[in-house]
Amino acid sequence: MQIRLPRWAAVTAALAVLAGAGTWTAVASDDPPPVQRQDRVLDMPGARVDTSYFTSGGSGRRPAVLLGHGFGGSKDDVRAQAERLARDGYAVLTWSARGFGASTGKIGLNDPRYEVKDVSRLVDWLAARPEVLLDKAGDPRVGVTGASYGGAISLLAAGYDPRVDAIAPQITYWNLADALFPDGVFKKLWAGIFFSTGSTDATGGGQAAGGGGEQQPGGATTPGGAASPGTGQGPGNAPAPKAAPGPGAPKAAPAPSACGRFADDLCAMYERVAVSGKPDAAARALLEARSPSAVGDRIKVPALIVQGQSDSLFPLSQADAMAKAIAANGAPVAVDWIAGGHDGGTMESDRVQGRVSAWFDRYLKKDDTADTGPAFRVSRGGGIDSTDGRALLRGATGDRYPGLTNDPREFALTGRPQTQAFRNPAGAAPPAVSAVPGLGGGLSQLSSLGVGGLSLDFPGQYARFDSAPLTTTTRITGTPTVRATITSGSGEAVLFGKVYDVGPDGRQQVLPSQLVAPVRVEGAANGKEVALTLPAVDHEVEAGHRLRLVLSATDLGYASPAAPTTYTVALAGPLAVPTAPGVTTQAAGVPWWVWGLPAAGLAVAAALLLTARRRTTAPAPDPELADVPLQITGLTKKYAKSSDRYAVRDLSFRVEKGQVLGLLGPNGAGKTTSLRMLMGLIRPDAGEIRVFGHAIRPGAPVLSRVGAFVEGAGFLPHLSGRDNLELYWKSTGRPAEDAHIDEALRIANLGSALSRAVRTYSQGMRQRLAIAQAMLGLPDLLILDEPTNGLDPPQIREMRDVMIRYAAEGRTVIVSSHLLSEVEQSCTHLVVMDRGQLVQAGPVAEITGEGDTLLVTLAEPVGDAVVEKVAALPGIASAVRTEDGLLVRLDGATATALIAELVRLDVPLTGVGPHRRLEDAFLTLIGGSA
Repeated sequence: MQIRLPRWAAVTAALAVLAGAGTWTAVASDDPPPVQRQDRVLDMPGARVDTSYFTSGGSGRRPAVLLGHGFGGSKDDVRAQAERLARDGYAVLTWSARGFGASTGKIGLNDPRYEVKDVSRLVDWLAARPEVLLDKAGDPRVGVTGASYGGAISLLAAGYDPRVDAIAPQITYWNLADALFPDGVFKKLWAGIFFSTGSTDATGGGQAAGGGGEQQPGGATTPGGAASPGTGQGPGNAPAPKAAPGPGAPKAAPAPSACGRFADDLCAMYERVAVSGKPDAAARALLEARSPSAVGDRIKVPALIVQGQSDSLFPLSQADAMAKAIAANGAPVAVDWIAGGHDGGTMESDRVQGRVSAWFDRYLKKDDTADTGPAFRVSRGGGIDSTDGRALLRGATGDRYPGLTNDPREFALTGRPQTQAFRNPAGAAPPAVSAVPGLGGGLSQLSSLGVGGLSLDFPGQYARFDSAPLTTTTRITGTPTVRATITSGSGEAVLFGKVYDVGPDGRQQVLPSQLVAPVRVEGAANGKEVALTLPAVDHEVEAGHRLRLVLSATDLGYASPAAPTTYTVALAGPLAVPTAPGVTTQAAGVPWWVWGLPAAGLAVAAALLLTARRRTTAPAPDPELADVPLQITGLTKKYAKSSDRYAVRDLSFRVEKGQVLGLLGPNGAGKTTSLRMLMGLIRPDAGEIRVFGHAIRPGAPVLSRVGAFVEGAGFLPHLSGRDNLELYWKSTGRPAEDAHIDEALRIANLGSALSRAVRTYSQGMRQRLAIAQAMLGLPDLLILDEPTNGLDPPQIREMRDVMIRYAAEGRTVIVSSHLLSEVEQSCTHLVVMDRGQLVQAGPVAEITGEGDTLLVTLAEPVGDAVVEKVAALPGIASAVRTEDGLLVRLDGATATALIAELVRLDVPLTGVGPHRRLEDAFLTLIGGSA
């Protein structure tokens, strides 16, 4: 349906499109400052790239930040961080890379000809924004950050585009060939995950014809296929991207190939290596050309490098290489080893995001007072919090980055016998087990606490060498090394080295971070001495424990030769362990409860004394409201530290059983504050909320009849959907039979996906799983705050059906959403708020039925000339032909007068009635607040 705008509005809209405007959405909570988000699709050569632009605060110029997402994700994954950076005073642009989210084109694994040039065109776009700070014409002050895939593009952007001023890559690679083919060994498990992720359309990415498959204009290529570094307005002076006329994604092109959305050369490379089990020179060259290491000598901007310790995909050695290369170029570098990584574990998101903001404050805002943190930091286990059982982390810091071989300490190793022979089994099965993607993080946390994780070596398939018990506690920080002579019956050996921390009993052993280091040894028929570089870790070995070196013939995560053969290993020197003594751990503070409990007791006692006379008991239940899911009366809440500014003021409405109620209002209307009071999270200053007749107070028993979904749910990625829900319900302490898990899952309609690990879920499936969690126990009142955030149109339709099915069984749903079209289709009733007050409440049909737009249904279509005559009638603002007939907007005329004129013009009308969309009604109700 198309509605004709008044002439001034049409001109304004046309100018907005010419200026590249997309869809603006206010995404703030009720607390200032608001963040504005502008969604747009930009035309790039061979692809259309979906973007979001975030700003906050005044109209002055500010630095910009490009924020990339991880592999398999989309721009929606980094929305929260984008909003945080916007509130910190940056103009933030996020985008879905080619082949992901709503962006089209082929996945090129950050191909300099495509994905990297896309980023330079985004920089061009930022340079044209009036609110972005410029260093010179066409050169915005811009930083780039992101994790994994997005971290690599930040490095590549700095190498190819000299306009990038600072970067903060996280858990990413320096050389993708070294990451997937370490020392010539194929990392088959992770590579398989990579290519299976890109082989489906789970993320919604389409494919543009020719995307990723032809030379893009605007830049030369080097013989290696990498684009030459840009100058001035971007690489090769490429033209700025063209804004598409709307935010929707284009239709997908024909069905994907065997490798789905991957470029053909990557698809062929993967299939070739996966079949042979051994990477060739062409495969290495292809990945190296798309790696930051290819332009390492050009990256000369301040770099905050964040890398994960629980990461068998991109281990610490990748960060070590990038830190050394960038520092050698003369740029400031800081390195931060976090506890988590691609294998899972604690990602320390809040701390890392705070450090990234401070880094950009220093190098983009030029704030010399910004605390960018130490040159080196590593997160270490700090024991267990006795209050809640959580693993604690403590930071260890150094005034310089120590590297991976700092101040080594040598330990003699002995074996029984000293030279050991073992078999590589036929088919390389059964394989030894170390890191398992998605599980390693949790297991590495156990290892940091001295608890054995999941590691397995099969007898007869490995050599083992032990040290004597350590006389003093030793901290390993870096990569242990050892020399050994390897002999292979086939002339070639593939081995997997690891260092265990073995307890005093000799049986309990811990594999730090669950990591192994593969090595391929060629020309070993008569024995060959090699230097083995073992996994980089940060791990403390207590006095009395031993170090155990194991060289295994197989590992689950890697490809090993299928032909059986015999390997012989003899050590040629001691085990050298780096200790990095300049890195010191923060002292453990006095537990908070030593001083906190007495202080809290005094505070509670004082509060009781001060409020004893004012405290009242909760109001008695109202039996007349026992069957009413919700009644709000005179609800009022002032902003903190304000006597005359209200977040919510004198709000009253009632919700009945079976209703799906939409809570609408512009940002700052008070919706979120109202929901928080409804859930008992904050107290109102005045008024009353009753749920089934019971007054709401924090911890009120009636809240057990309320389910809520607010800002998503946290799931354990390695567990299945069902296991996550069962674990959550157990944590509530309520009987298992009260969970009604099967009913909740039936409504959520997740099907066979319930048995899969959550880490494989699309965004829409995660949202539905979170809704299912809120529905556990089948609460009589279900509250959903923005349940369709980050979903594509088909997923939004599924979420709409979930809400309708739930209410159809006699329960009540309250949904807060900014998608007016979805609210109109899924909700039966509406409450519209503005500036904290109720504007209107009632059935959707009643609210949308009022207005000055009439739908004229016709017996047969009419021509353009008739439509123009109707539009020219006195008192008629516009007339537009639609699939349903004519949409006529009145401007002084009455419906009766319109019908008379239509009859005079011989228009074959069959009916005339009111017609107005929810969007029209909403804008009319809130006026200038839109």
